[in-house]
Amino acid sequence: MLKWALIFLVISLIAGFLGFSGVSAASATIAKVLFAIALVIFLIFLVLALMAGSLAF
Repeated sequence: MLKWALIFLVISLIAGFLGFSGVSAASATIAKVLFAIALVIFLIFLVLALMAGSLAF
């Protein structure tokens, strides 16, 4: 998912450089959403891993 966020970020930067502000804003929004989803999934897995580790002892 981070790969797709990075791809949309690059698309946004290139579109902004070429003057396509609408495409740039849309792809930047998509990149932000994908990054937020990836961050939430990471935090969920981190909490689950910490809970599983504490149960083993």
